[in-house]
Amino acid sequence: MKILKLIFKNTLRHKLRTVLTIFGISIAVIAFGILRTVVTAWYSSVSAASANRLIVRQSVSFIFPLPYSYLEKITQVPGVKDVTFANWFGGTYIDKNNFFARLAVNADNYFDVYKEFVVPKDQLETFKKERNSCVIGSDIAKKYNIKLGDVMTLDGDIYPGRWEFVVRGIYQPKFKSTDAMQMFFHWSYLDETMKKEMPGRAGDVGWYVVLINDPLQSASISDQIDALFKNSSAETKTETEAAFQQGFIQSSSAIITSMNFISFVIIGIIMLVLGNTMIMSARERTREYAVLKTLGFSGKHLAGIILGESLLISILGGGVGLLFTYPIIKGFSQFIPKGIFPVFEIEPITVVLACSSAIIIGIVASLFPIQRALSTKIVDGIRFTG
Repeated sequence: MKILKLIFKNTLRHKLRTVLTIFGISIAVIAFGILRTVVTAWYSSVSAASANRLIVRQSVSFIFPLPYSYLEKITQVPGVKDVTFANWFGGTYIDKNNFFARLAVNADNYFDVYKEFVVPKDQLETFKKERNSCVIGSDIAKKYNIKLGDVMTLDGDIYPGRWEFVVRGIYQPKFKSTDAMQMFFHWSYLDETMKKEMPGRAGDVGWYVVLINDPLQSASISDQIDALFKNSSAETKTETEAAFQQGFIQSSSAIITSMNFISFVIIGIIMLVLGNTMIMSARERTREYAVLKTLGFSGKHLAGIILGESLLISILGGGVGLLFTYPIIKGFSQFIPKGIFPVFEIEPITVVLACSSAIIIGIVASLFPIQRALSTKIVDGIRFTG
């Protein structure tokens, strides 16, 4: 009990320095939490990818289309359960700041392949019957106050013109990681319009989504699909949905890697801040440690006092930092477009890293002061005047 009292008294001896150290650690932990949340949010699409879905795209680049005629051939590959497709539409809704995915899809079976988009049965049936209808995510409906039967008007860019779609369905995300900021409409409606106005761009789709029976056969099925179109004018590259999502992330890998690196550099900064405080405290208390030794305090007692103070400061700083990180992240999530980060919240791994780092830093920051206190002779310590 006496050791604990000494730890608390030593921690509060220089109140301003202790408060500033805790404040510095808290700020660093908040910065660490924000950066790590951005990194985990960026990779959330990969972790949410389905193991039994493959993506078939143009081998040269995702931006090049594939012929609609590939659909029947892919369907006949052994192990394939269902095949659907989608096409990136782009366009602008109200203004360019309103970003969310707008896809022309195979209305007949797209939601059979993507079970995570939960559309009420009656709404889905109505959507399938109307060529100019669309299904939107619940977050879009909430953000723009859109109801069933409302008309959404898009100004086309990739596909020029003014496009009007009647909202016939609003899907709910099945999982927390499911993006509820997407819009889907009939590919056939887009294709028919292109046949009239831009015949050269008709009959193409962006990519195929292949639902397979056994995820363990994904590599074999991918090879079979690509072999079908080898040496054709539009060769394919088939990969798992996770690998496909990873490909998008790779385009920003340098930025994400830098953020990941900086988040751990912040841990080093916390260590320097706390280490500096502990070294200053140990230097000031050199004579006190010498007196404690003469009173019979062992090396273990001194190490416990110094380690306890270091851990107390680091844990308080880490705790305060985490306490403020949650509302800050929640505030950021209100302004970050859901179409970019469907899930933007602190992951458990971030909390674990922050807590474990605070404990490790508390231990490491105390090592030099402990070594100094134990190695200083009693006579030298009593004579110390610094």
